[in-house]
Amino acid sequence: MKLERTEMPRRAPEKRAKDFQEVALGYNEEQALAEAKRCLNCKVPKCVSGCPVETPIPRFIQALRSGDYQSAAAIIKEKNSLPAVCGRVCPQEVQCESQCILGKKGTPVAIGALERFVADKEREIEPTVKTTANKLAKVGVIGSGPAALAAAADLALLGYQVTVFEALHELGGVLRYGIPEFRLPKEIVDYEVNYIHQLGVDFQTNVIVGVTVSLEDLREQGYQAFFIGAGAGLPYFLDIPGENLNGVYSANEFLTRVNLMKAYKFPEVDTPIYVGEKVAVVGAGNVAMDAARTALRLGAKDVYIVYRRSREEIPARHEEVENAEEEGVKFHLLESPVEILGDDNFRVRGIKNQKMQLGEPDARGRRKPVPMPGEFNILDVDMAIIAIGQGPNPLATRNIPELDIDERGLIKTDSNGQTSIPGVFAGGDIVTGAATVIKAMGAGKAAAKSIDNYLKSL
Repeated sequence: MKLERTEMPRRAPEKRAKDFQEVALGYNEEQALAEAKRCLNCKVPKCVSGCPVETPIPRFIQALRSGDYQSAAAIIKEKNSLPAVCGRVCPQEVQCESQCILGKKGTPVAIGALERFVADKEREIEPTVKTTANKLAKVGVIGSGPAALAAAADLALLGYQVTVFEALHELGGVLRYGIPEFRLPKEIVDYEVNYIHQLGVDFQTNVIVGVTVSLEDLREQGYQAFFIGAGAGLPYFLDIPGENLNGVYSANEFLTRVNLMKAYKFPEVDTPIYVGEKVAVVGAGNVAMDAARTALRLGAKDVYIVYRRSREEIPARHEEVENAEEEGVKFHLLESPVEILGDDNFRVRGIKNQKMQLGEPDARGRRKPVPMPGEFNILDVDMAIIAIGQGPNPLATRNIPELDIDERGLIKTDSNGQTSIPGVFAGGDIVTGAATVIKAMGAGKAAAKSIDNYLKSL
């Protein structure tokens, strides 16, 4: 057995930082087979329990080892309807791979890279899609992000007539507007959505349930149950002086303009975007890394990550931090913005940061940042991107008054995903707050089971 992990090749930093082509190149056949041979095919596969959708990991890897890529893909899709997406953006290192027995004394099997390889091979062979006759009740799915797509796929396979209602003009939710092309090419999103369409799911765009059509209208059209998977698209801000200056973006707006509206192709497309020469990105999650790396590709000369904790507490995936540093993003750690400075034309000219030190751990185990009195640093920038998280967009809930929500605007559900309205279920970021793609998918799949049980009980 090969002890060392086969690392996935990536494009050179000096080249990839100048365009929006995918950074990770994926395994070739030789590399995939070499990595697959490391799998021990454990009798009790802990990696499966580490996956929020319980992908049959050892089974698909054994099929891959035998060269039967079509069977490997079919095995994955028993549980995961978005394998090409998950193989690219899931944090496998803290989920399935963290449970791999090989990781106890060395490096775990590269499960995510193998999943990506299988999914990409499947696109080459264009397999026949297994479908189920949609003869059961009509179910409406609100939103088209990971939770909604997972729920829609499972419901279709169970035989329900499923329609997805998406507020935007394109499908995919955060997969479309939030994740840059260089990390998740939109042709991958298109392929995965089309697969779900082939299962029998109908998609309707430019529909805001509660605004352009009500739940009551849909019930009159014969829909007997609903799943709300509208995600978390409302950006949080710092609430400091200067956030209303020209040149301040939320990461949500910045990435949506670039990813969904393709501003990186301007003037070929109609959406312009302003990018400064020196850009500060506040925050250090995956969204912050995406925003920083996108700013570089749009022509910024210097891009800084400003984060109030130390490197050990950075919440972004290690590989995304590594990619950002390789491409030239600079990190200002243990600094927290207290003011965004403007010039006489109300444009950003700098950001004033309070220097911090780490105190005792918080409820999540991360050491709390504590201000150092009188210690400040002024960073010379002409643009700032705020990437400190996002919450539920009230547009998804405020026009359904019977829906119980908590103080953060998140939908309240019971253990089965049932909301305060009979027959209406919810899951994903609209219930938990912003989380990972695969966790949202897990919530969508669980809700599909609950909807099936509910409809069978009528």
